[in-house]
Amino acid sequence: MQTQNLTPSPARATGAGQNSAPAASAAELAATAPGAIKVIRRNGKLTNFDANKIAIALTKAFLAVEGGQAAASARVRDKVAEMTQSIVHALTRHLSGGGTLHIEDIQDQVELGLMRAGEHKVARDYVLYREERARARAAETASKTIAVVAPALNVKMDDGRLLPLNEARLQRVVSEACAGLSGVDAAEVLTSALRDLYEGISETELSQALTLAARARIEKEPNYTYVSARLLCDAMRHEALKFLGMPDSRPTFEDMKAVYSDYFREFIHKASELELVDSKLCLFDLERLGAALLPERDAKFDYLGLQTLYDRYFIHSNKTRFELPQAFFMRVAMGLAMNEIDREARAIEFYTLMSSFDFMSSTPTLFNSGTLRPQLSSCYLTQIPDDLHGIFNAIHDNAMLSKFAGGLGNDWTPVRGMGGWIKGTNGKSNGVVPFMKVANDTAVAVNQGGKRKGAVCGYLETWHRDIEEFVELRKNTGDDRRRTHDMNTANWVPDLFLKRVMEEGQWTLFSPEEVPDLHDLYGKPFEARYAEYETLADQGRIKNFKRIPALNLWRKMLSMLFETGHPWITFKDPCNLRSPQQHVGVVHSSNLCTEITLNTKANQEIAVCNLGSVNLPAHIVPGPNGPELDVAKLERTITTAMRMLDNVIEYNYYSVATARNSNLRHRPVGLGVMGFNDALFKLRIPYESDAAIDFADRSMEAISYHAIKASADLAVERGAYASFKGSLWDQGILPLDSIKLLADARGQYLKQDTQESGAFDWNALRTQIKTTGIRNSNTMAIAPTATIANITGVSQSIEPVYQNLYVKSNLSGDFTVVNEYLANELKALDLWDEVMVHDLKYFDGSVQKIDRIPAEIKQIYKCAFEIDAKVLVDAGSRRQKWIDQAQSLNLYMAAPSGKKLDELYRHAWLSGLKTTYYLRTLGATHAEKTTIQDGRLNNVSKGADAGSAAAPARQAKPASMAAASEPTAPKVCSILDPDCEACQ
Repeated sequence: MQTQNLTPSPARATGAGQNSAPAASAAELAATAPGAIKVIRRNGKLTNFDANKIAIALTKAFLAVEGGQAAASARVRDKVAEMTQSIVHALTRHLSGGGTLHIEDIQDQVELGLMRAGEHKVARDYVLYREERARARAAETASKTIAVVAPALNVKMDDGRLLPLNEARLQRVVSEACAGLSGVDAAEVLTSALRDLYEGISETELSQALTLAARARIEKEPNYTYVSARLLCDAMRHEALKFLGMPDSRPTFEDMKAVYSDYFREFIHKASELELVDSKLCLFDLERLGAALLPERDAKFDYLGLQTLYDRYFIHSNKTRFELPQAFFMRVAMGLAMNEIDREARAIEFYTLMSSFDFMSSTPTLFNSGTLRPQLSSCYLTQIPDDLHGIFNAIHDNAMLSKFAGGLGNDWTPVRGMGGWIKGTNGKSNGVVPFMKVANDTAVAVNQGGKRKGAVCGYLETWHRDIEEFVELRKNTGDDRRRTHDMNTANWVPDLFLKRVMEEGQWTLFSPEEVPDLHDLYGKPFEARYAEYETLADQGRIKNFKRIPALNLWRKMLSMLFETGHPWITFKDPCNLRSPQQHVGVVHSSNLCTEITLNTKANQEIAVCNLGSVNLPAHIVPGPNGPELDVAKLERTITTAMRMLDNVIEYNYYSVATARNSNLRHRPVGLGVMGFNDALFKLRIPYESDAAIDFADRSMEAISYHAIKASADLAVERGAYASFKGSLWDQGILPLDSIKLLADARGQYLKQDTQESGAFDWNALRTQIKTTGIRNSNTMAIAPTATIANITGVSQSIEPVYQNLYVKSNLSGDFTVVNEYLANELKALDLWDEVMVHDLKYFDGSVQKIDRIPAEIKQIYKCAFEIDAKVLVDAGSRRQKWIDQAQSLNLYMAAPSGKKLDELYRHAWLSGLKTTYYLRTLGATHAEKTTIQDGRLNNVSKGADAGSAAAPARQAKPASMAAASEPTAPKVCSILDPDCEACQ
C-alpha cells in the first residue's frame, strides 16, 4: 500500500540513502495520531496515515541541506523528534475520532514546522523542492490529451449504495451558491472541493468538502461567507427532507422554491407528532403560511449566522435537524401570533419582519416560541431575602428560570454582612459570599439544556458591610470557597458614594439588618438617612460597621474591574429617579447584561423583560444628499416589533409564579438596537467623531418616539398596563423629561444633554399617553445582541467593531470575520488583495499603520481600542436620555491606568449613564500570531465533523513587512466572550 510522500528525492539528500533512520520511531508517535486517519493522495485514493513518514521527511530535508554528518548530529535528531511530535499533534488534534488529511496539507505542516523551528535554510530548500515537483506534475497534466474535470469516484449514499459522483449537480449547486455575488469564482470552489474527494466518500463529507472549500476563501473575498452559507444550506435541506421522507431530498436552492411550502406543512406535523412543537401550530392554516414563505431569503445568511442557527436554534430529533431557516422564522412567528384574532395574518407579518433581518427577537424567543415550553423572556431580576428559607428559595428560582434560557440578575444587598448577629442561633453570620458561591455553582449546573451556559449576575450596594470581599469574588487567588469564577458581579452604586469620592470624604459600611430602609431609598432621602445612620454608628448604637476613605474603596473597585473584569459599575440613583415605575417599587439591581432596570421585591415580584432589537443598518437608505436613516421604514418596523414583544407577555411560559404576576401587571419590554457601527460605515461617519455622537442621539430619538408611540397605540387597542396610574407616564413625564428629576437630586454632578431634534411631536405623544395610557411600563433597553447580531450578520449592539479581521469564537466554533464595508471600499480603490489581507493580520485587524490606505478610511475604520473611551460614554449619554431602561455599554481602553479608569468612570457617572458593562482592555485580550495563508482558520472546531476539519495552517510571511513575524487573523478571547450570550 502506498503511503504519503513527504520527502525530497534521495538525490537531493546528499550523503544519505533512503533507509536513513528517522529521529522518532512509529511506536513513539502512534499515541499522537489516534483513530483511523487516512491520507487523500493527489489521485483521490486513500492511504493510511503514517506518522513515521514525517520524521523521515524532516530528516531527509536536513540531509539535503547540511549533509550526512551534520544531519546525524544529536542536535538535529532531537530537533527532528521535537518537530515531529508538534507537527503530528497539529495535524491530528481535531481528528481524535478519525478522519482524512490531504497530502498537500501534511506537507504544508512540515514546511510550517521547519519555519517555526527557525530552520529557514532547510525550509527554503523544502519549499523549492515542492515547487519543482508541482511544476513537473503540471507539465505532465498539460501533456495529456484528455482533460479530467473530476476524478472518477463513487459516492457512498446514505442508504449504503455506491453511485458515481454527480458532477452536474455539484456544478449547479456551486453555481447557484455564487449567483449574484461579486468577487467569487464557482470553478475555483469546485476545483478545490474536488481535490479533497476520495473513493467512497460519503454524502455528508461531500457536502462538507464544498462548504469548506468556500469557507477557506473568506479572507480572500468576504462574499465567500455567503457562498459557504448557501452550500451549508444545501446539506441542511438534504438532512431535513430526508428525515421527513419527502420524495426528493436533494433539491438545489432553486428547486427548493417549489418545495418549501410542502416541506413546511410536513415539518409542522412531524414536529408536533414528536412533541417538539405545540400541537396548536397544526391548527393554523398551514397552506396559507407555507405560501407566504420567502425561500430566496435563505440566501441572506452569512456563514457564521447560518451555522449558529443550525447548531443551536433549529428543532432537531436525536440531533437530526429538520427545521430549515424560513420554517424556523415562521415557527417563531406562529408562537408570537398564537393569541391574535387573525393569527395567520399576524404570523405572516411577524415572519416577514424577522426573515428580512430588519428586526430580530431575542435568543430565548427564537429558541422556544411555538414549543411546548415557550419561555421567551430574556431577563429575570430577583431579590434575595435575609433568611435561610428565602435564600434557598431564591436559588431554586434561579435554577428554574435558568433551565429555560433566562438570564438572571440577583440583588444580594438584603443579606446581612459578615459578623451580623443571627437571632435564631445567637451566632454570627458568614456574610453574603458563601451563599453567592452556591448561586454560582447552581448557574454552572443548570446549563439551559446544553444550548448555552446558565448565567447570573450578583449585585451589591456599595454601603454593604461585605463590599470589600464582594469586589474580589472573581480573583484567581485566595480561598476558592469564597470565589465565584462563573458568576458575573456588579456594584450597585448610590450617588452619595460618588459624591464622597469627588469630595474625598469618608464612607461607612453597614450590615443591612441594622440599616433596613437604606436598600429602598435613593436620591435625597437616601442621603439624609445614610447620614443619620453614620451618626448612630458614631454614638455606638450601630455595632457592625466600618469606616474607610471613599476614594480608597473606589480605587479598589476600579483595580478589581481592571484585574478581573468585575464587578461592573452600575448607578442606583439614575436607575430609580428616572424609572417610570417609582410609584410602585424600587429598582434594586440590573440584569445579567446591565440593560434592564425594573422593580423587584423579595417573595412578591420577580421582574421580567422581553427583548428584541432593530437592525439599524437595514434602515439606512440612499437619500438625495447621501445615505440617511429611513424614519418611515423604522416606524413600520418598530410598530410590528412592539406588538411582537407585547404578545410575549401572555404567551410566555413562566416557571415561577411571582415572575408571571409581575410581568402581567407591569408588561415591560425592551426594544433595542444592533449594528450601530455598521450604520456609521454606511453613512461614512467615524465612530470617534461628533457626527457619530449626534447620530446616536438622532437615531435613538427616532427609535424612542416610535417605540413609545407604538406602545401608546397598543394601549388604545388593548388597554394600558395595570399599574399605569401614578407612573411617570401618567404624569406626562417621558424619558427625556425625567433627566430633570436626576438633575434636581444630583445638583452640580450632572452633565447630560436634554435637547430635542424638533423632528417629532413629543407634546402630542405626552397628551395621548395621559389620555389613553401606554401598554408597557418600560419600552426600551439596548442589550448586547451577541448572538442575534451574528444571525443577522451585523455588528453587535452599539459596539465599535472589535477588529477589521479576526477569528470569532462562540459555542458553534471559530469563524473568520472580515469587515465587508472596509473590504468593499478597498476593492473600489483596487487595494484589496492578498497583501492587504496579510497586513491586516499582521496589525491585528487595524488599518492605522498600513500606509497604502487613505487617511479618511483609516478614520472611519478605527477599531474599538483605537477609539477614545470617552466618546463611547458621550454617545451612550445621548442615547440614555431617550431610553426608559438602560444599555449594555462596554468600555474599551488600550492602555489603562488608574488615572484613566478613574477619569472614565467619573465621566460616565457625570454624564448620566445608568449602567456600564464590561471594561475591555488589551491586557485581557489574546491575539494569536500563528501562520496561515489560505483562510483555513475558518474552522468550526466544535461544530465540524472530525473527518471534515479544515486543513492545517500554512506558512506565510507578512506581506509588506520586512520582519518574519508569521501573522494570522487574531483570535478573540475575552473581548467577545462566547459564554456571554444570555440576553441575546
